[in-house]
Amino acid sequence: MLDNPTWSALTTEQSHLALRHEDAARFPPAVTTLAGARDEAALDALARALSPGEIVGVFAAGSLVRPRLLVEIDGAPLVQMVHELPAPEPASDVEILGASDVPAMLALAERTRPGPFGPRTVELGTFLGVRDVGGRLVAMAGQRLRLPGTIEISAVCTDPAHAGRGLAARLITEQLARIHGAGASAFLHVRADNARAIALYERLGFRTRRRFRYLVLRRADQA
Repeated sequence: MLDNPTWSALTTEQSHLALRHEDAARFPPAVTTLAGARDEAALDALARALSPGEIVGVFAAGSLVRPRLLVEIDGAPLVQMVHELPAPEPASDVEILGASDVPAMLALAERTRPGPFGPRTVELGTFLGVRDVGGRLVAMAGQRLRLPGTIEISAVCTDPAHAGRGLAARLITEQLARIHGAGASAFLHVRADNARAIALYERLGFRTRRRFRYLVLRRADQA
């Protein structure tokens, strides 16, 4: 299922959020721009379901034959990592974020660019944060894709002014404790060129499982 994570999530644990189009599905845009399909051929159904100019993000394995209606506007190589160590001890001094924190979460995401993040992304799972002494949100880590028996850690980001303090490690450790406590395992995706983040994840017990290319696709204005 991890070879096609978005489709797997939208047809199992997160089917209640799915906007289904034949053998393709996506999340509501305000939740996240992620979309998936049963196979490459089903991307035609996804393309037909989008309005002109609408944008989605997909995980692609190797080269992708895109439907004519979908235009690639951005992309990046990704590493998928899975956690294989025992559950860590819970971290301290982190808080659960909720709907009232969305403006601060959006502002932090805007400053740090951790990936697709919208006003309803918090609905995907538990989000944890750390604040500075003035109460400003300076780091967070959340849960995104949920598959049977495994949950993705995502939106890991720290305000640059607070980098180097171990905040990301603290938040990931707490997420791991919560995910393991729920009887699930954890996985994540990280840009292949983010050596610093990959090194951190390896120290925390993650190993590389496979590679993807993340593609940002826009529906063409006309066929």
